[in-house]
Amino acid sequence: MTCELILGGARSGKSREAERRAAGSGLAVTVIATAEALDDEMAARIRRHQADRPAGWRTVEAPVALADALRREAAPDRCLVVDCLTLWVTNLLIDAGHLPPGAAADELPRFRRERERLLATLPALPGRILLVANEVGLGLVPETQLGRLFRDEAGRLNQAVATLCKRVVFVAAGLPLVLKQG
Repeated sequence: MTCELILGGARSGKSREAERRAAGSGLAVTVIATAEALDDEMAARIRRHQADRPAGWRTVEAPVALADALRREAAPDRCLVVDCLTLWVTNLLIDAGHLPPGAAADELPRFRRERERLLATLPALPGRILLVANEVGLGLVPETQLGRLFRDEAGRLNQAVATLCKRVVFVAAGLPLVLKQG
């Protein structure tokens, strides 16, 4: 398995970089989308992303059960693009508003279970895996407890995934900067 993490800020070009690398892989491509169209604006974003992709690429939706989707779709002759881990964390933290002050996301059974399953699954997958994620730790400290919890958990996940990936890239202004090449 070849696993790559592609990080960047909003509109940095990280998805486009993942799509470029997938197209250049010579493999059949499946996009595993974690976003849900919960409003008209998000539905339009999803349609725009789909329209930008080559017609032969498959799309599988996995807003929560990402490890299951990866196990089902991964194959030696396939490239999977997961877009994106940060929205997946958002989906898993939906229940976090009910946590007491100072509580950790690991107190949410679904969050803990799905995160552990993803991290255990990634090293065992065949084929090529491109994981897209936002780097959310470069901005201001969020004002709310839920915002801080989200920022912290997205950063922790990015660190854990980066240790499992042979290649890690940071994209800014559409330019990829290789952070790890192994």
